[in-house]
Amino acid sequence: MSAVFDKPSFPKRLMPMFQGFDFLLACAVLLLCAAGLLAMYSSGFDHGTRFIDHGRNMLIAGGIMFLVAQLSPQRLMSFALPLYSLGVALLVAVALFGITKKGATRWINIGVVIQPSELLKIATPLMLAWWFQKREGQLRPLDFIAAGALLLVPVGLIMKQPDLGTALLVLAAGLSVIFFAGLSWKLVLPPVLLAAVGIALIVWYEPELCAAGVRWAVLHDYQQQRICTLLDPAKDPLGKGFHIIQGMIAIGSGGIWGKGFMAGTQTHLEFIPERTTDFIFAAFSEEFGLLGNGLLIVGFLFLIVRGLFIAAEAPTLFARLLAGAMTMIFFTYAFVNMGMVSGILPVVGVPLPFISYGGTAMVTLGMALGILMSISRARRLIQT
Repeated sequence: MSAVFDKPSFPKRLMPMFQGFDFLLACAVLLLCAAGLLAMYSSGFDHGTRFIDHGRNMLIAGGIMFLVAQLSPQRLMSFALPLYSLGVALLVAVALFGITKKGATRWINIGVVIQPSELLKIATPLMLAWWFQKREGQLRPLDFIAAGALLLVPVGLIMKQPDLGTALLVLAAGLSVIFFAGLSWKLVLPPVLLAAVGIALIVWYEPELCAAGVRWAVLHDYQQQRICTLLDPAKDPLGKGFHIIQGMIAIGSGGIWGKGFMAGTQTHLEFIPERTTDFIFAAFSEEFGLLGNGLLIVGFLFLIVRGLFIAAEAPTLFARLLAGAMTMIFFTYAFVNMGMVSGILPVVGVPLPFISYGGTAMVTLGMALGILMSISRARRLIQT
């Protein structure tokens, strides 16, 4: 009889917290983190404690992922409006009282210095998923217009700072929610075709536009320079084109098999700028070659495909939209970073998930993973 009232052991008390965890997703993340630690150990060899700090940031992100995964999708939905409102209010405060560094006003001191735009990477898709959940079964064109307004408010405030990289990530996450909610292809194709025509015109008339210094609407001077540099980095090989040129040299010099761990000359002779953050993919490519790149891309593809499966099998519209948006965050991070380092996209401040150094971005990724784990966990528990 006494056995009935025996206190369960500590491992048994912990088991319910891990019940329903998506271990396929966890395995993909662990492999990417291992690649990140290898790349950071080599590229950050002369940055003091950067390798140790990178590992610490991963542990913090893992703890955040674990805590967020304990919340049910219904609980996450209750945070949508408060988090979005807080994030937008902080962005307005940044515009009025923010701290300016290197020509950008992105930070605010509230006892500690924070960058509110990072919060909107999660809060904006959370808010949009909440919006469409409340209108499930009775969606009208006006609802999509309202969703677009909810998205454009934070994106516009972030671009005003200016911070094109973060604005792009928030825009991609928000648009993915709107698209997955059922936006018609008839409304998607016209802006895509218009953008393609605009890009073609810029490429065709690039020499005249860049040489004349034509002011492009909605773009800051430095953003225009980045586009001109992307189209012809050799115009300023020791200045604005240096980043792109050195990144492409490092990627090409790695060949198929790579130069080997800790043997990258472009990396260790410090030719690659920002080699532990935005351009760490170039350092990784040089040492591990095309084979290493292929394995890294497969890891990201597995993570993205697994995330889309979680979204497809989610029990509610809110969970489905939110899981899709979190997955698109990983896709956008990886695609933009690899594209800019390879010279096919303009250079913007977007890190490579789990590989690049950076505490704030790692926390955001941990939250996104926790949300995916929460949605996967809810589905598994419902099935059992």
